[in-house]
Amino acid sequence: MKVYIKIKIVLACLFILFGLYGLSISGQKSLYVAKYDGVINTVAGEYISEAIKKANENDATALLIELDTPGGLDESMRDIVKAISNSDIPVVVYVSPAGARAASAGVFITLSAHIAAMSPGTNIGAAHPVAVGGGKMDEEMQEKVVNDASAYIKSIAGKRGRNAKWAEDAVRKSVSITEKEALELKVIDLIAANRDELIKSINNREVTTNSGSVKIETTGVVIEELPMGLRLRILNTLSNPNVAYILMILGIYGLFFELASPGAILPGVVGAICLILAFYAFQTLPVNYAGLLLIIFGIILFIAEIKIISYGLLSVAGVISMVLGSIMLMRTDFPFFRISYMVILPAALLTALFFAVTIGMAVKAHKRQPVSGIEGLIGETGEASTDIDPDGKVFFHGELWDARSEEPIRKGERVKIVSTDSMTVIVKKV
Repeated sequence: MKVYIKIKIVLACLFILFGLYGLSISGQKSLYVAKYDGVINTVAGEYISEAIKKANENDATALLIELDTPGGLDESMRDIVKAISNSDIPVVVYVSPAGARAASAGVFITLSAHIAAMSPGTNIGAAHPVAVGGGKMDEEMQEKVVNDASAYIKSIAGKRGRNAKWAEDAVRKSVSITEKEALELKVIDLIAANRDELIKSINNREVTTNSGSVKIETTGVVIEELPMGLRLRILNTLSNPNVAYILMILGIYGLFFELASPGAILPGVVGAICLILAFYAFQTLPVNYAGLLLIIFGIILFIAEIKIISYGLLSVAGVISMVLGSIMLMRTDFPFFRISYMVILPAALLTALFFAVTIGMAVKAHKRQPVSGIEGLIGETGEASTDIDPDGKVFFHGELWDARSEEPIRKGERVKIVSTDSMTVIVKKV
C-alpha cells in the first residue's frame, strides 16, 4: 500500500514538472529570420511582406531581415517599406554577410527598419533613381523623380532618427559609405560580426513600432527561419532576365518545330509553356518591346531563308536583327536587369547555325536527283526498241516506253533520257 502511494506521489510530481516545462515553452517567444539576397523585385516584395505579416500574427519578439541587394524596383521597395512601417513588432534589417551591400532600393529598406545593422566589410548607398524600362528621362522628369525619392528617404530617416542629410545625398549624389562610416554618421544603429552578436546587441533595446514603444527581449529567444517557399523560388528564378530570354528563345523554337511538323505535339506544348513563363517574367522586367519585335523578326527571316534561297543574306539579316533585339530587350540603366552578352551571343550563333544547317539540307534536297516517279527517269540510259524519228519506243529497266527524239535514232542504239513529257520520254543518242 505504501509503495502504491509513493508511486502516485512520484507520478504527480512528474506531471507537475512537465506542466511547468510546457508552460515555460509555450511562453517562450520566437525571433523570426528572413534572408534575401538579390534584386528587389515583386518576388522580394511578396516574400518580405509575408514574413513581416507572419511575425506579427505569431507575436514574435522581432523579425530579422538579413539583406544583400544591389537595388531594384521602386514599387516593390515601397511595398516593403510600408510593411515595415506598419509592423507592430520590431523589424531589424541586417546587411550581411561580409561583402554584402544595401544599394539603391536597399538603402530605403535599411533606413526604414526599427533597428539597422551592418556586418563588417559591407557598404550602403548609391540610391539615385534611374529609368528602369524606358531609357533616359528628360531633365524635368528626372528632377521630379529625384525630388520625390529625396523627400521619401528623408521622411523615412527622420522617422527613425537617422541622418536625413546623408540619406538625401545618397539619392541626389549617389554617395556610398562603409559600415564604419555609416555608424559614425548615424545612418545605422550598430555593427555586428554575426547573427548571434547582433541578437545579443539588440537585447533590451526600446524601439517605436506601429503599436507604440516596444522593448526587445532576446534572452533565450527561439530562432525560427522563414525560408522562401518553392513557388517564390521558382518565380524568383524566372524573374532573372537571362532565364526569361532563354525561355523565350526555346518557346519560339518549339512553335517553329510544331509548325514545321504539324502533329508532333511535344515541341508545341513545350514551346507554349516556355513562352507563357517568359511573358510572365517580362511582366516583372523592364522589357523594351521594340527589342522583342526585332527578335521575332529575326526568327521570321531565318524561316524565310528556308523557303526563299537568298544564299545566306536573309540569315545574316536575321542574326543582326536577333542580336540587336536581344541587346535592346532589357533597356535599363540597372546592370542586373540586362541580359548577359554571354547568353545573347551563343543564342544568336546557335540559332544561326541551326537555320544554316536546315537551309543547307533544304538546298541539297532541292538539287538532289529525284529517285521516284517519272522525274526519276531523267539521266537513265536504255536501248531503242524501234526506230525513233521523231517517235518510237525505248526499253530500259525491263519496261517499254514511248519515246521522242529531235534526231533520228536507229533500232538497237543506246539512248539517254533527257526529259519527260507526260508519259513520253525525250531521249538522245548516248
